[in-house]
Amino acid sequence: QVQVVESGGGLVQAGGSLRLSCTASGLIFDVHAMGWFRQAPGREREMVSCINWRGGRTYYADSVKGRFTISRDNTKNTLYLQMNSLKPEDTAMYYCAASRTVDTCGSRDISYWGQGTQVTVSS
Repeated sequence: QVQVVESGGGLVQAGGSLRLSCTASGLIFDVHAMGWFRQAPGREREMVSCINWRGGRTYYADSVKGRFTISRDNTKNTLYLQMNSLKPEDTAMYYCAASRTVDTCGSRDISYWGQGTQVTVSS
C-alpha cells in the first residue's frame, strides 16, 4: 500500500520561511519524479515544482522561482520544498505527488497524492 505523507506546513508571516517534507512508502521512490502542487480556496490546483528521479532536473512555476527550492533524498524516500520570502498569495494547501514517469509532473502523470499540508502566510 502506497502512502504519501506531507508535513511542515503552518502559519508564517510574510517574508518568512517554511520547509515542507514528504515521505513516501510502498513504492520504489527513486524511479518516480516527484512534485509539489498547491490549491488555494476557489482556485484550481497548480503545480509548484517538480524534480526528476535523480534530482538533477527541476522545474518551478514562475510565481515561485527564486524563492522555493525543491530537493529529494532518495536514501530516505523523502521530498522537500524549502519556501523562502513567503507571500500571502502563497497561502494554499500543498500536496506532494509521485509521478508515474521519471521526469515529468503534469497532473495526468501523477499516480499518488498525499493528503496535503496547509500553508498560511499572513500579511
